[in-house]
Amino acid sequence: MMLGVVDQGRDCTGAMSINIRQAEIGDRDEWNRMRLQLFPDADPSEIDDWFAATDGAGTHDVGVAVLVADRGDGALAGFVEIGSRNYAEGCETTPVAYLEAWFVDPDARRSGVGRRLVEAAEIWASEHGYSEMASDTELANPISQAAHITLGYEEIERHVCYRKRLI
Repeated sequence: MMLGVVDQGRDCTGAMSINIRQAEIGDRDEWNRMRLQLFPDADPSEIDDWFAATDGAGTHDVGVAVLVADRGDGALAGFVEIGSRNYAEGCETTPVAYLEAWFVDPDARRSGVGRRLVEAAEIWASEHGYSEMASDTELANPISQAAHITLGYEEIERHVCYRKRLI
């Protein structure tokens, strides 16, 4: 089981740069800051509920994890939320590890931080017995679509969702 630092990145001088690790209670405000950029209507109490179900150090039930990109100065540069689903389009196994959320701060994009977060999520999933990882993104988000393809994910299908208000 991975505890502590998941992945240590180094800059061109060999000095430590951003560490990928499991989320800790002290990351709450930074995680929430980034999460609200990804999901503007998100309820911050979801993070509190997540930590309430952990041991306070980010260790959660199998199938649920949050990994963060730690800048080393108390700030984070990104995060991934990993879930477990009984079904995911195109997958042959169950349960399936699922990238529920993936975010990198604008100043850290195109620097490898997003790739390192996803790779660490894949390692976490493999270590927890998953043989497939799935994800999704919106049709209107070509940057995310391209990022998934670059990381080796294959597009399975596209669909359009509808709704009709009845009241």
